[in-house]
Amino acid sequence: MTSIPQCLSVRTFVVVAPRAAWQRERMPSERYEDLFRTWGGEFVATCHDTATGAFMFICVHSTSRGPAAGGLRMKEYASPLDAMQDGMRLSSAMTLKMAICDAPLGGGKSVIAIPAGALPTLRKKILTRYAALLDSVHGAYYAAPDMNTGPADMDFIYEQTPYVFCRSAERGGSGSTTRHTALGVFHSILASAEHALGTRNISGRSVAVQGVGEVGAALVELLVQAGARVIVSDASAERVADVASRFGVAHAAPEQIASTPCDIYAPCAIGGVLNARSIPELRCAAIAGAANNQLETPEDDARLRERGIVYAPDFVASAGGVLHGVGIERWRWSEAQVDAAVARLGGILLDVFAAARSGGIGTHAAAERLARAKLGITEPS
Repeated sequence: MTSIPQCLSVRTFVVVAPRAAWQRERMPSERYEDLFRTWGGEFVATCHDTATGAFMFICVHSTSRGPAAGGLRMKEYASPLDAMQDGMRLSSAMTLKMAICDAPLGGGKSVIAIPAGALPTLRKKILTRYAALLDSVHGAYYAAPDMNTGPADMDFIYEQTPYVFCRSAERGGSGSTTRHTALGVFHSILASAEHALGTRNISGRSVAVQGVGEVGAALVELLVQAGARVIVSDASAERVADVASRFGVAHAAPEQIASTPCDIYAPCAIGGVLNARSIPELRCAAIAGAANNQLETPEDDARLRERGIVYAPDFVASAGGVLHGVGIERWRWSEAQVDAAVARLGGILLDVFAAARSGGIGTHAAAERLARAKLGITEPS
């Protein structure tokens, strides 16, 4: 039985002021309490590394199916409170993701709020302190790569604590999850096309990919191979130029990609892109992408349904990375076995779409019901 440490109480936070200097400010206790009251998770382990100025949060949402697991992301946040809230939301989604694909793990997420310009010069110092925090929860949570972290970082952390997934293959891990995450999104796009367009054949169909980092670029390659007409966008002009050059695809400005006319829209960058402001501007039949927490609020699920846009819930579409890490490192699957498991995500989505239609609810709500049923959580009457 995993020992769960007592939740650490946090009263004082350092925030980024508008002029980007770190200043001390007391967090209103009601905001702190509201986060925990609405989250429903088990605990958050926190620390502030005075040597680097980084704030660290390990958010464990559920250990009911096994130790929690989820990515470690490092980025600049407006405040440490925002970082903790991000970790909480992402950990909740990981619980659903693990359940929906029958992984024997719970949901968690860790977030490091870094000062401006901290990477790469302070990377090892930050990760050393993070490894100590990770070790302190005694296996209740396993970290894996996420935004601004990769297999090399997991190798470094593993030198200090064993609680990591997806170390580099040469160090005995499963390596990068990029290919299988992108493959899962690709199969999700095929299932979404089947439901929204009546065919899984996307040759000649248009797909707008928002965000062409590692996963987005890998998805573009799969789409081009399938004959799709791809339009890409990214905050980095260099990444757009690289992908457009390699795959011969069109591109759109970042502020225009969501409203670009297309058959399928694939958000593969930041979360919260589907909201009351953007949904009326969408000009697509279906949405399936790799970004986490694509819905800004639960009400956005109903907004998409009202517009008749088929939405592949992100915690299903992006589950290929989980199947990669757990399959190879826990179940000792071959690459072919992982590929087959990832392909089955399309079938899970078709079940979600059918449940949403029969229940007269949004697809995200339907997917949550299916995941909660696997967790043994009954719906309120």
